[in-house]
Amino acid sequence: MSDVEGLDLGVFNAGDADTMTIATDKPREGDSAPTYEPRGPLSTQLMAALATTPETGEGMLASFVPAVERVLGSTRDVIRDEDIQLALFVLYSVHYGGKGSADPAWEWNPVTIAARVAIEKVFERELRLRVPVAALPPAKAHSVAAALFELAREDSGPSLSQYVARTASREQLVEFLVQKSIYTLKEADPHSWAIPRITGRAKAALVEIQADEYGGGRAERMHSEIFAGTMRLLGLDPAYGAYVDNVPALTLASFNMMSMFGLNRRLLGAIAGHLAAFEMTSSVPNRFYGNGFRRLGFGPDATWYFDEHVEADAVHEQIACRDLAGSLAEDEPRLLDDIMFGARACLMVDGWVADDIRAAWASGKSSLRRAAPGGDRGAS
Repeated sequence: MSDVEGLDLGVFNAGDADTMTIATDKPREGDSAPTYEPRGPLSTQLMAALATTPETGEGMLASFVPAVERVLGSTRDVIRDEDIQLALFVLYSVHYGGKGSADPAWEWNPVTIAARVAIEKVFERELRLRVPVAALPPAKAHSVAAALFELAREDSGPSLSQYVARTASREQLVEFLVQKSIYTLKEADPHSWAIPRITGRAKAALVEIQADEYGGGRAERMHSEIFAGTMRLLGLDPAYGAYVDNVPALTLASFNMMSMFGLNRRLLGAIAGHLAAFEMTSSVPNRFYGNGFRRLGFGPDATWYFDEHVEADAVHEQIACRDLAGSLAEDEPRLLDDIMFGARACLMVDGWVADDIRAAWASGKSSLRRAAPGGDRGAS
C-alpha cells in the first residue's frame, strides 16, 4: 500500500507552477489569521489570503511573488520599508505558529515560501552591504571569543538604557515595553532553530543558554512569561503580537533578521554570532533598565525581568562567545565569516532601533507609529 494512499491531495496552480500540496484539516486551536493593519499592497494581499485556507486562498496569491519582486525593486530601503517588513513578519509567523499565524497548511505553500525567499535575498544582501567588514580572527575558540568581546566593547554611542535609567517618563517606559515585546514575548525562539543543526560543544552550550531562557523547566520562570508579567503591571496586553501595529518597520526588521538567521540552515553561523553579541550586550543595559523602573517607583515584580538578566546574561555571555560561537568556529571554520557577520548585524540593527527610540524621546516625540492602547502609568 502506498504511503500516501488515502491522503487528500490538492493541486496547486499559480503561474507556471504545477505543484502538489497536501490539504490539511482545520487549523489547530489557537491558530488564527493575522489581523494586523496592512502597510501597503504586499501586506494587504498576503493577509487577505492567509485569512483563508490554501485551498481557498491560493488564487488570491497568484500574482503575489511578482508583486513582491516589483516592490523589492522599487523600495529605497528594504530594512525600513513598512510594507515589506510587515509582510516578512507575517510570513515568519506561519512558521512560528500560534495566534496570528494562520492555517498551518500555509507554512510550506510554494507561493509563501517563494515570497519569503525573495524578500530574504534582498534583506540579507542589504545587511551584508551595511555591516562593517573587518579582518577575521583565527578559527580558534579563544580567538573568536576575544574578537567578539572587542566587538562588544566597540559598540558605543548614546545609550538607550542610560536614558531609561535617568530620564525616561512613565509614558516612555510603556513605549519601551511595547517596542521590546515584539521579540521578548518570543524570547529565545529564533535562536532555538539552531539546536538541531549543530553538534558537540556548540550544541551543549546553546541548549544550556536556552534552558535558562525557557525557565529551566518552570513555565512561570520563562523569560517571555516574566516579561509578560511586567507588561501586565503597566496595563499592557501581554498577548503576542498585540502591538505589531504600533511599532515601526525597523523594530520588525530586528526580529525578522533573527528569524531569517535562525530559520535558514545556511545562516547557522549568523544566528550563533547574533546570539553571542545579543548576550554580551545585555547584562549592563538590563541593570540600567531596571534602575529606570525603580526610579519611577515600580517594585520588584516590574523589575524582575531586567534583574534576572543582569545575572543570567553575565553568565550567558561567556557561554555564548566561547562555548557556542568559539567552538562552532573551531569545529566548522567555514562558518567563521558568518559568525562575525551575525554578531555585527545584531549590534548594528539593534543599535539603529535604540538610536531611533532615543532620538524620538529626546525630541519630545513618540517612538511608536501610533500610541499603544492602555498602559497604566502608575507605579506598582
